[in-house]
Amino acid sequence: MASGRHDRQEIRRRFAAEARSERPDLALLCLLLAAEADPALDANGIDAAQIELDRLAGLLPYGLRGGRAWASALSELLGERYGFEGSSAEYQRLESSLLHEVLRRRRGLPILLSVVWIEVARRAGAPVYGLALPGHFVVGFGDPEERVLADPFAGGRPLSGQDAELLVTSTTGEPLEPSMLVPARPLETVLRILNNIRAWAAARPERSDVALWAVELSLLLPSHPARLRYERAQLLVRSGEFLRGAAELEEYADVVADVEPEAAEAVRRAARAARARLN
Repeated sequence: MASGRHDRQEIRRRFAAEARSERPDLALLCLLLAAEADPALDANGIDAAQIELDRLAGLLPYGLRGGRAWASALSELLGERYGFEGSSAEYQRLESSLLHEVLRRRRGLPILLSVVWIEVARRAGAPVYGLALPGHFVVGFGDPEERVLADPFAGGRPLSGQDAELLVTSTTGEPLEPSMLVPARPLETVLRILNNIRAWAAARPERSDVALWAVELSLLLPSHPARLRYERAQLLVRSGEFLRGAAELEEYADVVADVEPEAAEAVRRAARAARARLN
């Protein structure tokens, strides 16, 4: 047990250090996140996943020029030859958010399949980026103004500007905004993956353990929503750690008291209720 706690501390130390590095490694952050979920994923497994990404990158043709050529080559390699794609069933599986499992199964959520595309293409020298469209993550190649887009979840189907617009309107009912086409930074991508995991766990109250580590990893990122501290406190109380949860509820109340005094008082009441459960 002590060894497990030590391993988890080391994973989180590495995760926090990488998140604060000058150029965060998206693949490494995703694999450290996966190691939190899967105790069997050790340093050798993390290295093996990175090696697989390198191997796939080495299979891309040399001398590709232009966004369309890169998008076509990635679609042929990862979509057609290796069968990376998604399905509606992937939304019910935690493995669909874990990079090493996505590499093994060649199935996953749109954002994890996009991470595979991004990391394989980046290693081969492609001008690639992720696009965090509402409800559906995709990849782009070349100059963002060109809008050479592909949907890894659909095996690499090319997306026109109209296709991207339809993806957004079908999810949100709102038009595609220019801000939605800004390339996603690695830490934004990691936070979105963690948000997906939190949503998965929220639908499964018996998996509050997953919700807790997803929140705690999110809090290690340099930028994160302040409300995650409140969510963590609630999860601690729910898991029976009443004193720790109460203390963190009170800390959160102090943070929001000047802006939302009524909300802060409600949080303090929740803290008192948590402490009362010890009596």
